[in-house]
Amino acid sequence: MTDSELRDLLDFGVDLAWRAGKITLEYFQTQPPIERKSDQSVVTIADRRAEEMIRERIRSRFPDHGIIGEEYGAEPGSSRYTWILDPIDGTQSFVHGVAFYGVLIGLEFENEPVLGVVNCPALDEMTYAARGHGCYWNGRHARVSETASLQDATVSTSGAEYFEKVGRGPSWRNLIGQTARHRTWGDCYGYVLVATGRIDVMIDPIMNVWDCAPLLPIIAEAGGRFTDWKGDATIRGGDSIGSNGRLHSAVLSALQ
Repeated sequence: MTDSELRDLLDFGVDLAWRAGKITLEYFQTQPPIERKSDQSVVTIADRRAEEMIRERIRSRFPDHGIIGEEYGAEPGSSRYTWILDPIDGTQSFVHGVAFYGVLIGLEFENEPVLGVVNCPALDEMTYAARGHGCYWNGRHARVSETASLQDATVSTSGAEYFEKVGRGPSWRNLIGQTARHRTWGDCYGYVLVATGRIDVMIDPIMNVWDCAPLLPIIAEAGGRFTDWKGDATIRGGDSIGSNGRLHSAVLSALQ
């Protein structure tokens, strides 16, 4: 894959995320009907319509590419490319009319994440990156913060209750006890805040591959680190830490 090909794929991903975001806005703050999936998470017609559109456009332009999506599962492809989709990350925010949700699109090449797009349409924020091409936030270069000490850091998560659900409450309390402040600017938006230098650390104890797929390239290209709780740079670890890089080792230590 050449740099030119990667740039074209990123442009395609940004366009997909923009189009999907427009679909979600048709239903945002309209109280769409809510359904419960087998895992008891919620889904709406907006999730489904957005993912259907993304899949259709990928199949039309790249019929040999694989697709993994939260709502419609996996479609193996015959090429070395796999798109990974979350049409609405932060569905609870979405159904409550809160703007902290996003359309997530990632692309793997030979099982390595090479590009990511997060569109937060209700906030009019598009963040995107491709390996070796830098990270961009609404068209301008994005960089992580330069905070060098946990005691000066702002850390966020999608919800403190998730740590208790998986028996990791002590880890969360130990971390926030060492930081300046903690917030719940959660789901994908917390990782966007890290990539754009507005907070220093974002952490979640439960993550799916479609939650993580775009975040690793976005945060890495912004100069930070995205890993699981073991410190591995992966989108399949089941949990996640996004940081400005300088604080990453300290965060890992605090969680143990």
